[in-house]
Amino acid sequence: MNKRDYYEVLDVRRGASEKEIKQAYRRLARKYHPDVNPNNKAAEAKFKEITEAYEVLSDSAKRAQYDQFGHQVFGAGAEAGRQPGGGPGGFDFSRFDLGGPGGIEDLFSDLLGRHGQGVQAGPAKGEDLHYTVDLRFEDAIRGLSTEISLQRHAPCSSCSGTGGRTGGQFYPCPACEGSGRARGRFGLFGGHQTCSRCRGTGKLPSSLCDACGGAGTVLTTERIAVKIPPGVENGSNVRAQGKGHAGRLGGPPGDLYIVTRVRPHPFFERKGDNIYCEVPISVTEAALGAKIEVPTVDGKASMRIPPETSSGQIFRLREMGVPHLKGTGRGDQFVTVKIILPRNLDTRSQELFRELGRLHPENPRRAIWK
Repeated sequence: MNKRDYYEVLDVRRGASEKEIKQAYRRLARKYHPDVNPNNKAAEAKFKEITEAYEVLSDSAKRAQYDQFGHQVFGAGAEAGRQPGGGPGGFDFSRFDLGGPGGIEDLFSDLLGRHGQGVQAGPAKGEDLHYTVDLRFEDAIRGLSTEISLQRHAPCSSCSGTGGRTGGQFYPCPACEGSGRARGRFGLFGGHQTCSRCRGTGKLPSSLCDACGGAGTVLTTERIAVKIPPGVENGSNVRAQGKGHAGRLGGPPGDLYIVTRVRPHPFFERKGDNIYCEVPISVTEAALGAKIEVPTVDGKASMRIPPETSSGQIFRLREMGVPHLKGTGRGDQFVTVKIILPRNLDTRSQELFRELGRLHPENPRRAIWK
């Protein structure tokens, strides 16, 4: 008997994504499962066909071999490797039993796993969270302690994360007989794998928790204290360990990653761990020298302007830049001076500038023409 193309069975295109294949299987499994269609041999055969197709197309290695060789790679060897009762006319539906605890919800959590992650063995670490924080330029340099409000999956307080109703019993999983491991369907790719019914725990609750519906976690809104270290920049990731989603079946929680978004500053510019700025000085300060105050991220700092300073000259303030995010010490601040000429010169001031020109008649553009 010729088998139908697996992509045709699931009604998906050959280039379908893993997500599209899962969605197609969920839709068809819900429609043709024997518990939904009791005493319907046609639905039973259809369910067997779509499950066989899904077990191949949902596995990247099996799918690649199927795409290259077709059904022949899952021929006699595959049939020989089936469990008793798994051949034609004796397909084992115990893995997809809808009559036990969880009903049809349990079927689809078996197929896809909580949060769409697929089947995982026993306790598993929770998913990581990402949260963007807007920072002022100064806060990114100095660091900041603040609180954020976010939604995260926390352990269910009603069932302590077990997924079972308080005071209820747990019984051995019928699919794996309490071992947490089940044999694969196809002999060519045989071997034991994590039981998808109980996710490797070997047991199932007699009734699901009313508060979390068997998930073991509930979605909550929490305020979390976070500390932004000095020296972060735009796009930095600050890790808050254990502040992500709760783990599954007693697994450790995920982490929270704070993504920093730093607003630009009207005066300072950051390049790496150095800070740059431009400071105006007068003609007199440039000619005779002076001691001036310049702004830094830590406040005012004193800087010496030597005599005969030119406009555009750069001065360095050591250890006045950004703290190194990794390690000790800081970057530097670089100050570019810009000479500002006096405005609205009166007659006396103009005479003094002319006198200065007569005393220093050199042409500053002479080097251009050499």
